[in-house]
Amino acid sequence: MAQQHFDIKDTDPLLLYGVNDQHLQALSATFSVQLLARSGRITIDGEQAAVRQVEQVLRDMILTINRKGSLSPEDVAALARLSPDGNGNQVHDEKQVILYTHRGEVTPRTPGQAKYYQATQTNDIVFAVGPAGTGKTYQAVAVAIAALKAKQVDRIILTRPAVEAGEHLGFLPGDLKEKIDPYLTPLYDALHEMLPPDKLSAYREQRVVEIAPLAYMRGRTLNSAYVILDEAQNATSMQMKMFLTRLGVNSKAIITGDITQIDLPSAEGSGLVQAARILEGIDGIAICYLTAEDVVRHKLVREILAAYDNHDQEK
Repeated sequence: MAQQHFDIKDTDPLLLYGVNDQHLQALSATFSVQLLARSGRITIDGEQAAVRQVEQVLRDMILTINRKGSLSPEDVAALARLSPDGNGNQVHDEKQVILYTHRGEVTPRTPGQAKYYQATQTNDIVFAVGPAGTGKTYQAVAVAIAALKAKQVDRIILTRPAVEAGEHLGFLPGDLKEKIDPYLTPLYDALHEMLPPDKLSAYREQRVVEIAPLAYMRGRTLNSAYVILDEAQNATSMQMKMFLTRLGVNSKAIITGDITQIDLPSAEGSGLVQAARILEGIDGIAICYLTAEDVVRHKLVREILAAYDNHDQEK
């Protein structure tokens, strides 16, 4: 057993400890240690390896507060998952920043996301397959913008199948752009998170950033581009083959999707399912599988996914 004192220095105790000390209680439960906060100092009692882990997590929590000005229970949970294992083996490299944005840094927040990011740095085509909330699309957009800023590519193309998610929307009013935009909203959301509005507008006008439905990719050759296919579980086998063969010189692609949410008439017809099966093992293509452990949305999302998985298994 070991005991260590951790001084919180100039950090607001309320932000660090959480409401009713919920952040400290979460660390205590996660690492099986006892934490006592008093007079600007936290005393940590527990196994030596666990004490070292908690020290590192507390440092990361303070760093998060200094960067964001806040600290949520989800932040604490993510930092705990990414902490060293107590023997100095780092699960997550603190310098592994994907992108610096006007709202802060975009970094992998789980071990699965870290592996996903590394795959994008060493492969030209990466498949990211996993449930909702695992950061598949968000991280893909961040990687593409980082490549654009580093002048590794000249443009970004984001696309997804225009498939209704389990309900028929009927006739949509407006011109072609207004009809298509509802299907592309998640891509717009990610871009707005990472680019200032004026910069994004300029990129759109100059076609440096292009958002289009998957059907519009046919017949094109995409050179020096970062191409992202989102919601790929709803691309047919023919569409997937068409998309993958669009890549030109100096281009990269990320394909994201959730094979548990296929809206095609037949799940067997999903191009993502087929591609993940037949392309595995090809040099330059990586297939990353994210799980409920990589969910970074509301803490209940992970429990909801687990409940549905259990229900499906029982059926």
